[in-house]
Amino acid sequence: MNPESAKKSRVVVGLSGGVDSSVAAYLLKQQGHEVVGLFMKNWEDDDTDEYCSSRRDFLDAASVADVLGIPIEVVNFSAEYKDRVFSHFLAEYRAGRTPNPDVLCNAEIKFKAFLDHATQLGADHIATGHYAQVRQIGDTFQLLKGEDGTKDQSYFLYRLNQQQLANAMFPVGHLYKREVRAIARELKLPNSAKKDSTGICFIGERPFREFLNRYLPREPGEIQTPDGKVIGQHIGLMYYTIGQRQGLGIGGTRDGGDEPWFVCGKDLTRNILVAVQGHDHSALLRSSLKAIDLTWISGQPPHCNWVYAAKTRYRQADAPCAISALTPDYCQVDFAQEQWAVTPGQSVVIYESKVCLGGGVIAGSVPD
Repeated sequence: MNPESAKKSRVVVGLSGGVDSSVAAYLLKQQGHEVVGLFMKNWEDDDTDEYCSSRRDFLDAASVADVLGIPIEVVNFSAEYKDRVFSHFLAEYRAGRTPNPDVLCNAEIKFKAFLDHATQLGADHIATGHYAQVRQIGDTFQLLKGEDGTKDQSYFLYRLNQQQLANAMFPVGHLYKREVRAIARELKLPNSAKKDSTGICFIGERPFREFLNRYLPREPGEIQTPDGKVIGQHIGLMYYTIGQRQGLGIGGTRDGGDEPWFVCGKDLTRNILVAVQGHDHSALLRSSLKAIDLTWISGQPPHCNWVYAAKTRYRQADAPCAISALTPDYCQVDFAQEQWAVTPGQSVVIYESKVCLGGGVIAGSVPD
């Protein structure tokens, strides 16, 4: 049975203190479910109000629970987060890649540690405020895009498996953000106007270089053009990502050009950051990529050489593509049009219309 249409059951909702999870809890209660709120604390290092707002978020979550008349529990997953998510996050940056912690956080914390804990509380399902949807066809659960295309979060959920989806509910997935805000205002929820979080999953919004420098030492080196001309100095390859424009410290007038500079590559062996001028420089465009650490939601891989769509970063428009060289551990994604700033460490997520099929971690681009 599709959990979205499940009969009255016990549902544990991840109350983050944000408006989306709050409205999700309200909708579930309106549907007749027994709703329990669960606030997850997953970061303890320098947990101050300046950057990591867990105390304020909990107060918001508790206030919402009080308004809705539901119980709320606090659980600390800090150890699990450090072991399963943050250690991987640092290892990827140390290797010169740019990881997406939200993807791993969803798979390992929100839909694993949280799910396990909720099951111990007697939950039939768990629910979050993600803008995504679940559909059951036969014995298979599908992950669908959220109805609000500007807020769709299926990209961050592509690593979920059948068991996780079977137990998941996304009550706001069929709504637009403006509708969620309107419900929150109508209910007079204390967080109805609270802005969306944009920081690192559970760590908060903070100066990123300063934060990363606490865990990874700086390793300065040269910034060069693809032909080897030295044009500046970098503070450490881990602080830069493909396509980055800001923070390079390079003026916009080199060789007579006034276009901005963009990171297009990293030479890890020689500790060199490679940059080019112009947003549409050929060095920033790729028609194919390699992906590893593959996850297919249905448990079955997609068909080779069929036309699908893919995103190589969140909020990117769907790009027509085909999959080739598919093995259990590796695949190649070939795009109909060149993609900008394909970034190792980020995820490529494959779609068939509104259905998220899964994806993998970008290992690099395929030379044109």
